[in-house]
Amino acid sequence: MANTVCCLTLILFIASLASGVSAAASAGRMIFDVRSYGALGDGKTDNAIAFTRAWKDACQWKGSARVFVPLGTFYLGGVTFAGPCQNRISFIIKGTLLAPKDANAIKQDTWIIFRYVDYLTVSGGGTLDGQGTSAWRLNDCTRNPNCRPLPMNIAFQFVRFSRISRIKSINSKMGHLNFFAVEYFEITRVSIRAPEDSPNTDGIKIGSSHHMKIHDVFIGTGDDCIAILSGTTNLDIYSVKCGPGHGISVGSLGRFKDEKSVYGISVRDSVFTGTSNGVRIKTWAPSASRNTVSNFTFQNLQMINVGNPIIIDQQYCPNNQCSKNSHSQVQIENVKFNNIWGTSTDKVAVKLQCSQTAPCKDVELAGINLVHRGIDGPATALCENVSGWTRGKISPPSCI
Repeated sequence: MANTVCCLTLILFIASLASGVSAAASAGRMIFDVRSYGALGDGKTDNAIAFTRAWKDACQWKGSARVFVPLGTFYLGGVTFAGPCQNRISFIIKGTLLAPKDANAIKQDTWIIFRYVDYLTVSGGGTLDGQGTSAWRLNDCTRNPNCRPLPMNIAFQFVRFSRISRIKSINSKMGHLNFFAVEYFEITRVSIRAPEDSPNTDGIKIGSSHHMKIHDVFIGTGDDCIAILSGTTNLDIYSVKCGPGHGISVGSLGRFKDEKSVYGISVRDSVFTGTSNGVRIKTWAPSASRNTVSNFTFQNLQMINVGNPIIIDQQYCPNNQCSKNSHSQVQIENVKFNNIWGTSTDKVAVKLQCSQTAPCKDVELAGINLVHRGIDGPATALCENVSGWTRGKISPPSCI
């Protein structure tokens, strides 16, 4: 009887161990290869359903999950990868994702969307090809204020504690990477390219987002390298190579009444080459909102043949849509331009044109050395409705 009890106990113990091993395995790392769901890397088959199924299974996996896209060219219609997910999840792209040439084939504002996901990593060294060449001719936004937005390449919406790295984005139909309501997000080792004459192909657009880092990226497009929009706070940008394009811009701001303030922005240790602007703050005149742009630091920036290396434009109004007597109501304050050097293709290398009704306050120029080599003479500075101070050597001479 004692032996029977002993054996039964041993059997139960072994069974419990086996159960534990099984549970541990089910909670471990799992790779969800899109080919297992029918995806074909032939550059022709629409893989949207296969990718969505792979994502759904990975998202529900209770362990660490990886969606894997191998080498190859995977044609992909518009797709949304939504959470929340059970655990940390990675989307590994080794090959190329190819968008439809026809913008109408994408029935959403962005080709690839990640939404409501925490602890997401998108990486792998692969490429997102927006095939924008045939769509850019449809962009009439420079003359039509009600123009139809073309699809962007990839968007992150309501995503937290996440990152994108080692990804290339090329030839988007409109913007490349778009972030909305994102928190604690890192963008690193990303390459973004589109021709200099491609319209509205912003590299990175950020709105209503907080605590982000952008570093060690290359951006050369037909619009802003980085556009910082309403409600963005605590953003650190460094080690960026920007150009061609329109530089790094805050705004435009103030056009809509429900916009939020922007503060806590740092742009540092970066190089601008051949861009139409360097670092720029632009607000609409007139403004529908009375928000604040504050606590900005622009430092250790090299300008190589840049049109407007330092610019605040509070009379921003493209396509002559505004009255000449209108003024911005957005308050700009506590902005530091520190250690910015290089060459300006515009004679006015420092242009601080602030609002008559909401003058800029506490603007600091320190260690500025910008040179203009045109036949129209050396670089100059222009100030309107701005107060602040200067420190150290300033060239062109400060107008504050």
